Amino acid sequence: MQDYLIVGLGLAGISFCEKLEREGKSFTVVSDASQQSSLVAGGLYNPVILKRFTLAWNAKEQLEMALPFYKDLEQKLGVKLDHKIPVLRKFASVEEQNLWFEAADRPGLDYFLSTNIVENKNPGIDAPFGYGEVKYTGRIDTRALLTSYASYLTQKGLLEQESFDFDRFEPLGEHIAYKSILYKQIVFASGYGLKNNPFFNYLPLNGTKGELLTIKAPAYKEDNIIKSSVFTVPYEGDLYLVGATYKWKDKTNVPTEEAKTELLEKLRTFLKCDFEVVDHMAGIRPTVADRRPLIGQHPEHKNLYVLNGFGSRGVMIAPYASKQLFNHIERGTALDAEINIERFTKKYYSN
Repeated sequence: MQDYLIVGLGLAGISFCEKLEREGKSFTVVSDASQQSSLVAGGLYNPVILKRFTLAWNAKEQLEMALPFYKDLEQKLGVKLDHKIPVLRKFASVEEQNLWFEAADRPGLDYFLSTNIVENKNPGIDAPFGYGEVKYTGRIDTRALLTSYASYLTQKGLLEQESFDFDRFEPLGEHIAYKSILYKQIVFASGYGLKNNPFFNYLPLNGTKGELLTIKAPAYKEDNIIKSSVFTVPYEGDLYLVGATYKWKDKTNVPTEEAKTELLEKLRTFLKCDFEVVDHMAGIRPTVADRRPLIGQHPEHKNLYVLNGFGSRGVMIAPYASKQLFNHIERGTALDAEINIERFTKKYYSN
């Protein structure tokens, strides 16, 4: 009998696998790579919501846990993952500059917001009012992470690259059975795929479609992440990521011309050099109405758990949420109330 079966190998699944391995627990992963939200997010870690100049939920604690986590993964996998890149928020006016300085005085935000206005020196950008700099930011190469971690598990014989088959799954009280193999616990870390899970599909996982472009712009020569109406993120060589959109009705991973047009129109409001689009991808972010993760135990089947709902901040949240869930299962530690699925379970099962 193994300790855990993990369903899904995005940021949530990888983070939980790492926790299990470090704690000496046995596990197997089932993943069909159908969910792409870990790729579409662009891999940014940014503690500040730049539209409103507010601190993201639990940002400092999450960041302090996430950065050592990815550093350890770099050493383990032998790949470069963490690219520390400043985020520059383009100001649209003097009024926005003043709002930035007001925000930088607030407790919590003062740690992350620089009070020096950064002058624009890039002729390829229209930014007459300069930028505000967010400190301790960067990009995790999620493509390299997902690929290399899948290879790592495959080499160890721990990854089944297929869709999870609920017809071959059976909760048996003290343990669970999947394809005739017994496990003590199962953790569903399947992103928006949770909507097709008969045990947890009652949870209000809304799902928000995001689309991301990769452009080639040899004349851009920008080393910072620029945030205006869209992000531009240095990727490799002359390539930059541009994103992202937020759509609530379309639940497919198919890129659309509508989103491409939207991204390009916004990009051209400040990018003044020539470029070409070389890639376009889409994915469904696992978003929740109250903007908090979905972590916890099934109300009836006590060895079924969910690790989900990270939205667009999976890079920061995943290590934090995985530790919370592991300690809850193995050590009986209470989950934070604001992430515990009991906030929805009680209402659903009382109806």
